[in-house]
Amino acid sequence: MKSKDEAIEWVKPCPNPMQEQAEIEIRQVNEAADFGEALTPELKEQEERMAANVER
Repeated sequence: MKSKDEAIEWVKPCPNPMQEQAEIEIRQVNEAADFGEALTPELKEQEERMAANVER
């Protein structure tokens, strides 16, 4: 999603499987590239290893 408003509009038609009122939590997710210069080569390598483990 490109914005919080877009995420809210996307989730509005979702059915509620609960028998009572429920909430949907919207969280921002960042990618490694979003951290710019703070992403050291060591952290980039660690992130790549974790991503490879998730794909397995």
